[in-house]
Amino acid sequence: MTQQTFIITGAFLGMLAIILGAFGAHALKKLLSVEQLKSFETGVKYQMYHAIVLLLLGFNYTFSTSTMYWCFTIGILLFSFSIYGLVISDAKGKKLKVLGPITPIGGLLFVIGWANIIINAL
Repeated sequence: MTQQTFIITGAFLGMLAIILGAFGAHALKKLLSVEQLKSFETGVKYQMYHAIVLLLLGFNYTFSTSTMYWCFTIGILLFSFSIYGLVISDAKGKKLKVLGPITPIGGLLFVIGWANIIINAL
């Protein structure tokens, strides 16, 4: 994993969080219930939080590990994107229930990534 990989991935996922947040707030607002919109926003928030973590790790590269990179990157994909899929499919009346068990796996990867930061700091 290179420093550039951390920074580019973090910046791309952060940019995508802004785009998806705007999409949710404007285009989906009329299609989603309040509860669905709140779930969508949760996915966006967690995506942004962890994109920022990737950037910070990239700018402090000597502290970073490839385990951190993969935990946060795959965590975003599994956690946030499964929420996006669940919400949009539910709004269309065809909820993709198969995505439900994927969300906590992404959350677990976030926890492992954070634990790696703690371990690396010790």
